[in-house]
Amino acid sequence: MAIVEIKKDIFWTGVVDWNVRTFHGHTYNTNRGTTYNAYLILDDKIALVDTVAGQFADELIEKIKQLIPPEKIDYIIANHVETDHSGALPRLLKLCPSAKVFGTKKCQEGLAKHYGGNWDFQVVKTADKLELGRRTLTFIEAAMLHWPDSMFTYCAEERLLLPNDAFGQHYATCERFDDEVDQGILMDEAAKYYGNILWPLSPLVLKKIEEIVKMDIAIDMIAPSHGIIWRKDPGKIINAYLSWAKNETKPKVVVVYETMWGATEKMARKISEGITDKGISVKLIDIATADRTEVIKEMLDAKGYIIGSSTHNNDMLTAIAGFLAFLKGLKPQKRIAAVFGSYGWAGGAAKSIESVLKEAGIEIAQPSLAVQYVPTDEELRKCLEFGREFASKLL
Repeated sequence: MAIVEIKKDIFWTGVVDWNVRTFHGHTYNTNRGTTYNAYLILDDKIALVDTVAGQFADELIEKIKQLIPPEKIDYIIANHVETDHSGALPRLLKLCPSAKVFGTKKCQEGLAKHYGGNWDFQVVKTADKLELGRRTLTFIEAAMLHWPDSMFTYCAEERLLLPNDAFGQHYATCERFDDEVDQGILMDEAAKYYGNILWPLSPLVLKKIEEIVKMDIAIDMIAPSHGIIWRKDPGKIINAYLSWAKNETKPKVVVVYETMWGATEKMARKISEGITDKGISVKLIDIATADRTEVIKEMLDAKGYIIGSSTHNNDMLTAIAGFLAFLKGLKPQKRIAAVFGSYGWAGGAAKSIESVLKEAGIEIAQPSLAVQYVPTDEELRKCLEFGREFASKLL
């Protein structure tokens, strides 16, 4: 992709990864690819904010060469250690060995551990500044958003916030700005990103946004290190983050289940029917065939969860067990849940599911519903009432 000037003499020099389909191991499915965004600031002193994944180092370097000889870079700002943003750093520093690297103390430690580079490194803290000439960069520590080393970089003269992984999305497009893409897709990817990566850090997200508001800094562009740059309405993503960080929800139920021979699925469908009878929105998902990343996105704004499984070896099935382990780590708050399932000669799944939900801090709103073998017509009516009862708790 071509270089893009996002502000006067500030250029996007990142890369688009059209083909990546998983992230963070296999915990996140990136069905729309991603980008690795780096930003070159031309001033009396030249600064590069973040780099790209190591396999794209050549592409980053070629973009820089179109603007300046790389050896003219004075400063490299490392907002985050993670290798999708720092992987190209060792290659780049061979071309500009006199450049000074700026980052937090944890960033310095992390880069040394990853690359062992003996680089000229300047440790910075919140409110520290770097004069470039016409512009000044201000650093804002953002520990655990989402690594201990994370920080934001802010340029007051341009009202430009460069927050690395905050406010980003895994979204590969030939466009660079929010007003150039489908808003539904953009917010869908932003919600998915928050839900799967930042959700467990919501108290820290809320605290950091409140801190930035108190700093009274003007922002008319947010340029994250993944996905689209927010120039038309940066307040849109800030407000979305505030809502997600506060665990605000709407009357919506996500029914997630795994079935062995179809009995649990029959129950799930009838429970979902009971929910819709009360006018409540519902998403019905077979976790064995679903994209977990998408499921978490659906759960981000839902008030209620209903989880079901057939019993196997006196426990829940393996796909739902793995999903619930992931959900527990995301620490959803202010949710209610209920549990259902089928069994043969002995139960156990419902009890195990309830235990995990309680450990996650999710309130169990009503007793579980279990059916032996295949549900009868009468038992399916009970499933319908089970859904209606749960939905009533959301009204």
